[in-house]
Amino acid sequence: MTGHADFEQFVLARRNALLRTAYLLTGNHHDAEDLVQTALIKVVPKWPRIQDRPEPYVRQVLARESVNRRRGRRWREVATDVVPEAMHHDSTDRIALLEDLRRLSPRQRAVLVLRYFDDLTEADTAAALGISVGTVKSHVRDALARLRNQRSGGEQSAATRGNP
Repeated sequence: MTGHADFEQFVLARRNALLRTAYLLTGNHHDAEDLVQTALIKVVPKWPRIQDRPEPYVRQVLARESVNRRRGRRWREVATDVVPEAMHHDSTDRIALLEDLRRLSPRQRAVLVLRYFDDLTEADTAAALGISVGTVKSHVRDALARLRNQRSGGEQSAATRGNP
C-alpha cells in the first residue's frame, strides 16, 4: 500500500512539471494531458523498481511516447462544429517559440525540451531517449540551426529546395 501512496504523492507533486514537458513535446494541451496519462499508466507496473528516482524514468517514457506517437500520425486533422477558444499566452515570444518547436521533427523537439526546458545533461537526455550523446549533440545543433533559419526567414519552400 505504501507504493500506491508514494505514486500518488509523486503524481501530485510533479504533475505540473510533467504537463509542461508534455506540452512542449506535443504543442497541444489535450495531447499533453493524454501523453502524461499514458506515461503514468506505463510507469505504474515499474513503480516498485523506480520509486527511489522516478523522474528520469517518467521523462524517458514521455519523450519516447511523444516520438512514437508522432511517427504514427504526421498530419492530424480534427473535425469540429465549434471553433475552439483561442489560448491566452503571456507573450508573443512564447507563441513564436511553440510554433517554432512544432516545425521541428519529434526527436529534435524532444532533445531541445529535455536539454533546455527540463535542464537535463546531454548524457541524461541521451539516456531518456535511448540514443547516444553524439546523437543528442547533432540533434541540438541541427534543431538550433533550423530554428535560426526559420527566424531569419531563410527556410526554403519545398518547391525550391535542391534547385540551384
